Order: sequence, then structure tokens, then C-alpha cells
Amino acid sequence: MHTLNATLQYLRGIFRTPARACKDAPVSSRLKDVAARAGVSIRTVSNVVSGSAGVAEETRARVQRVLDEMGYRPNQAARNLRGGRTGLIGLAIPELHSPYFAEIAGLVVEAAAQRSWTVVIDQTHGDPGAERRLLEGTGGRLVDGLIISPWSIGPEELTERARVPLVLLGERAAQGLADHVAVDNTLAAEEATAHLLAAGRRRVAAIGLQPHLGNGTASQRLTGYRNALRKAGIAPDPALEKAVTALHRGDGADAMAALLRDDARPDAVFAFTDELALGALHSAGASGLRVPQDLALVGFDGIEDARYANPALTTVVPDKRQIAERALQCLADRVYSPTTAVPPLDIVVPHSLEVRASSGGAS
Repeated sequence: MHTLNATLQYLRGIFRTPARACKDAPVSSRLKDVAARAGVSIRTVSNVVSGSAGVAEETRARVQRVLDEMGYRPNQAARNLRGGRTGLIGLAIPELHSPYFAEIAGLVVEAAAQRSWTVVIDQTHGDPGAERRLLEGTGGRLVDGLIISPWSIGPEELTERARVPLVLLGERAAQGLADHVAVDNTLAAEEATAHLLAAGRRRVAAIGLQPHLGNGTASQRLTGYRNALRKAGIAPDPALEKAVTALHRGDGADAMAALLRDDARPDAVFAFTDELALGALHSAGASGLRVPQDLALVGFDGIEDARYANPALTTVVPDKRQIAERALQCLADRVYSPTTAVPPLDIVVPHSLEVRASSGGAS
């Protein structure tokens, strides 16, 4: 009994110490110093430190520079304890091995570190059961908020099942029920197809239809592809639209091989992902076609492999860093200001078309 009492006293001391240290530390005076140097109020500095909304970007950047110059490091553990938070956020993506999602995950981790958050990453494979378990917190992980790229379940169910603040990535429309961050897939696909048509191509194929999925990616890019054809006075040809079961290199290679077996071959291909485009490039080369002379090729995602393909791949490049940063800002606003009545945001981030040798551009 004596040993147990001693142990309990020791543990009480451990848990009391951070609270006492937090109370006694000169944090407020340091915030005053930062505020004075930045020319803002202490409240503004506090909002920047916590990642709260309501601070102009120019002011936030100025305060952050002063924080960095003064070496200010908030006691994140104490803040989390006071706010009943864990300091952990979840990131649920369909495929860890996808270069696109791997890059997004890395950028989210970097952006989260700036807010002293640790990211717990889960892979769903687009399985509805996996997505539901993460939303309901039944996987045994306690997080303050969740960023998810859903492939299977819709926004109504997503928001109904979520037990923590939620931000959606990707093409599935949030329908005003949750914060949503994505590129304009329809516009980007239209621009990619229009680029091929402007180069004189007239039989432009599309690789990447996924009628078995409801996440919206393929349908939005197909719409953009068809829009460009119609604006050029070309009727979409179902024979040039190839469905795939997944968005990987092997699927692109198989779809390209199927197109080349047809009597009327395409003179250009818009692939819905760079991985599909790289697979198509492989099949084209194996069939003796020259790219871009015989077949022009454009992908989507801006993955690093596209730059080092032979020839280098023209691709739609989403601003992935902005996707990560805007998603983290939305999540911070919901976590740190849960009672603020701000409607869910639908954020569209920029994209660009990186023209390279596969469509006739410079190597």
C-alpha cells in the first residue's frame, strides 16, 4: 500500500507540473513582445499562433515572421490539454502507393508541422467500410479533425458519420455540407484536350473512364474532354473513350493496347492520370508508334515521373501545395473555432498545363 501511495503521489506530481509550468511561464509577456514588434494586438498574435481564422494573410505573415525571429515556440501540449485536444489529425487517402496521393500526404504533413500537428495517415482503397470506420473513429485513433479524399460514400453520409471536424479533398462534390478543396477538373480536362486539338489532332481518345466509381473524378474529366471536342466541332466517339478498373500504369497500357487494336486509331490521347498516361506511352512505344509524331499524349496530376518520362509527359499540374495548405487552414478554423457559424467552404485551387515533348512541346 505504501508503494502504491508513493506511486500515485509521483504521478500526481507529473500531471500537476505542466499545468503549473504553463501558468507560471512568461508566455503572456512574450506574446506582448511579439505583438509590440509586429504592431498588432496580443489577441491577433494568439490567433496566429493557434491557427484561428479572422487574420488577414498579410498580417498573419508579418506576425509569423516576428514569431520566427524571436524563436517563439508555444507549449503545444499545454494548449491541447486546455482545449481538450490531442494534437493529432487524420488524413485518409485511397492509395498510399499512388505518386499523386503520396505527394499530397507529404505536403499535408509539412503544413501540419507548421501548426504543431502530427498527422495520422490511413489508406482506404476507396472501400466504404474503411471510410466509415475512420469517420466514426472506430479504428482506435483519437484525432482532432480529419482530412479525407472519399471514393465511395457521399457527402450526406460523410457528414452524418463524422465525429470530428471534416475537410473533403478531391472531386466528390461536398454539396455545401463540409469544407471541400479541389481543382476544377472539368475545366482542366477541357484545356488539356483543347491543347491537343490546337495542335491539329482530330481523333483524340480518352483513357480513364470509371463507371464503377462514384467519386466524380472520371466523370468530371470526361465532361471536360467532351466539351473541348464539341467546341471544336467534333462529335465525341464512344469507341475512343476507354474505361479502366483502376488508374495505374498497367491499366493505361491495357487501354492503349485496346485502342491500337481498333481499325481507326487515335492520333492523340488524353489520359485522366499521369500513371495512365505513362502506361499508354509504354504501349505506344511497344507498338512502334512515335510520340508525339504519331501519337500526342497528355496526362493529369503533375507527378515527378512525368518530367522524366521519354519523351517528357505533358500534364495538368494541380497546385498540390495549396491543396494541402488550404485544407489545413479549413481544418484549423473548425478545430480552434468550433462555435463560429461559418458556412462550409468550396475552395477551388489553381492548376496549370505543363506542355512537354509528349504533345509536341520542348523536351
